[in-house]
Amino acid sequence: MIARFEELDWQQTPMGELMLRRRTEPGTGTQIYEVKLGEEFLMSSLFTVAEEQMSILGLAAARGETLDVVVGGLGLGYTAVTALADARVSRLQVIDALPAVIDWHQRKLLPVSSQLVEDPRTTLRHDDFFAVMRTPPAPDALGHDVILLDVDHSPRHTLDPSHADLYTTQGLTALARHLADHGVFTLWSDDPPDEEFMATLSSVFDDCQAHVVDFANHITGGTSSNTVYVGIRRG
Repeated sequence: MIARFEELDWQQTPMGELMLRRRTEPGTGTQIYEVKLGEEFLMSSLFTVAEEQMSILGLAAARGETLDVVVGGLGLGYTAVTALADARVSRLQVIDALPAVIDWHQRKLLPVSSQLVEDPRTTLRHDDFFAVMRTPPAPDALGHDVILLDVDHSPRHTLDPSHADLYTTQGLTALARHLADHGVFTLWSDDPPDEEFMATLSSVFDDCQAHVVDFANHITGGTSSNTVYVGIRRG
């Protein structure tokens, strides 16, 4: 019999203790994958609807027959794999600051790992997404068509204080430099739509929207929701 909780990996990181575990849902036998950072639950394979919708909404707003996509935050891999389902995606670069998370997928520990790492369009990059966005792109860089960001809980609740500057006008302006003309920036948030952040987003991007994504919460027995922000770089 599979133990109800099975620790698949544990590592000390600059942001705290990182754990990947698998548990078996009583009664159904369904295997659930969870990630904890310190005492915080970061993600669960029970709840992937909003991560998948972030890719769908971001790519739906993108122009062009071929798309260069960057994902900030690898996690369980659902955002990236959903992006790969769009045939227009010619290149997918996933940036994560935690080598342990990249290692999980390279070792194929998670349900979508094989699909992700075996796709020739995929590159997994160990780097600080926020530092990458602060750095000006190379003069000859063409710019990405879509940037999908799912790292922090929300613009107000960041995993690390160093992330906070990205959610300012200055930080978003720096990020926009990495997008092609009319490129799309998409952000996941665990909080309801934030009017103050929407105003900041709209000061940098056009056609800004805050999509509320509802999903069944099997733990509470009710419905929960996340927010997906979408903005288009000004041409």
